[in-house]
Amino acid sequence: MAVSGKKASGQFTSSTTMASDEDLKVYCKPCDKEGTKLPAHGYCTDCKEHLCKTCFKAHKKHKHSKHHTLLKGSNMPKVLHQPSTATHTSKSDQLTTPCCKHQKEMIKFYCNDHEELLCSVCVTLEHQATSCKVDYIPDISGDIIGSKEYQVILNAVDITSGQHQQIVEDFKKMTNKSNTSLKDALADINKFRQEFKKRLDELEKQTKNAAKVIEQENSNHLKAAEATCEDITKSLKTSADTIKQLNTSKQADKLFMELKLAEKTLRDVERKTLQLSSFAIKELKFKAKHATADLLKTEKSLDTQRTINIKSQSVQLKCRQFLHQGKISVKTSKDKTTCWITGMTLLTPDLLVITDHYNNAVKMVDASSQSVSDQLQLSYEKDDAPWSITTITSTELAVTFPYKQAIQFISVSSNKLKRKHTMKVDGHCYGISCNQGKLVVTYLGPAKLQILDMNGTILATIDAETIFQNPCYVTCNRCSIYVSDRLIQSLTRLNWQGDVLESYSDMGETRGISMSGDGTVFVCDRKRNVIEEISGDCSTGKIVLQGLNRPYTVCWSEETKMVYYSCEVEDEKHNNLLYIYKLSETLNM
Repeated sequence: MAVSGKKASGQFTSSTTMASDEDLKVYCKPCDKEGTKLPAHGYCTDCKEHLCKTCFKAHKKHKHSKHHTLLKGSNMPKVLHQPSTATHTSKSDQLTTPCCKHQKEMIKFYCNDHEELLCSVCVTLEHQATSCKVDYIPDISGDIIGSKEYQVILNAVDITSGQHQQIVEDFKKMTNKSNTSLKDALADINKFRQEFKKRLDELEKQTKNAAKVIEQENSNHLKAAEATCEDITKSLKTSADTIKQLNTSKQADKLFMELKLAEKTLRDVERKTLQLSSFAIKELKFKAKHATADLLKTEKSLDTQRTINIKSQSVQLKCRQFLHQGKISVKTSKDKTTCWITGMTLLTPDLLVITDHYNNAVKMVDASSQSVSDQLQLSYEKDDAPWSITTITSTELAVTFPYKQAIQFISVSSNKLKRKHTMKVDGHCYGISCNQGKLVVTYLGPAKLQILDMNGTILATIDAETIFQNPCYVTCNRCSIYVSDRLIQSLTRLNWQGDVLESYSDMGETRGISMSGDGTVFVCDRKRNVIEEISGDCSTGKIVLQGLNRPYTVCWSEETKMVYYSCEVEDEKHNNLLYIYKLSETLNM
């Protein structure tokens, strides 16, 4: 890097025009891209850009620009001509992959905090050294050839490809079984219609039409599954072939980038795999019931449709390692007693909102400053105590009040909490979660689950007394609803029609739950003093934090990879704290 004021020889032809500031004025190119025109203070010969004083200083400080030559004052060009044809050979010459955001720039850097490959412009605009740990790829890629990471990623690609080939086979088998069941059902109807010929002729026609619709639906599901899995398999094969070729040719820089891209692809594949589990294959069966002769006189259709939920092959849980980051006290001067945090949600990556049941308050917690930044005091009456909370939008929250049988909406403006309207419900509401403009609410006494719109209209009610005993917490995504029940010691997965799909019951006393970006669910087990991660299909579970103080609620931040949890113990000082753990490593095992 050139020292300020030092003229670099050989950078420009002798025809470069050096006009005075009065004759010609050049502007900072990075600022100009953002719509701001600032006079140029210097010039970078590598980036071929004029820079204002601020950008010039930043350029000299950033790790990515230590290889650049900077000119300033009278040494910088006022009109840019073609640079010298002199060649410079370095490791950076091997970096020829263009940035997806800035097509004219090459990828040369890696941000460890955001796990992203970057060009010089990306680093300057979005990943500055003051906030991100950015490495120059040739400086860190030396040991990537044949490394453990190379083996792990390649192995994960092979395993995931095999899983999706198996998914297609499972769908084919189920579709064949379904199509066979359709034929068998129609044969049974033909046999049964001998006694009720006239009426059965009409019902048979209806059933045949239904069979065609179901067969078409099955075919559509199969085609969609085949297309998705085929695309995934091709993409993974291409990635695996590229990884192998780069490793063989010992192209460390490109291999490093390809491995990071493969990691991102595998995360995307997990989300697509979870979506496949929402597909349903239907089949028809016919069975004569008692007193069918009387029922057929008024029956309008045959009860022949049955839906089978096809679970795709379980994707193994990742091996997650968490490191303790500290704790935040949520006790404030407004509190009259010990805190009891019964609900927690994320507003931004570093901003949590919690419900303090004992102090009848909703509190905003700033994770970056590790303090309570605002407190909405609801009242000091027992019947105004909040329980659970969910994020609706970036500026709106919803809180359940079991004793009042109501849901309180809260707005957020300038990091301040404010009461909005209250929505009455028909029971003691506890758990609450929001997805795509719909609220999922659980109730006690009696136990039930409701799906509501934002106006309070009941879209569906699931009488859950035969399923749950104490469903205090709920979370959901586009495909599924998950409910924890401390009495039956389980995590139960339902679809949005209220059908129970699966249940994971190898647990103690289940309390608060939180969903991760890849569809797994973190569950507080207050009896075993652990937080367990359950797969999205509820087939497997893995303890990720243990030896805790009776964990009660949990919240996962996908952006910062942080887990926050609260306690409820006899030692009151622990109840006033939020404990923080950060994900330090994730590997597919």
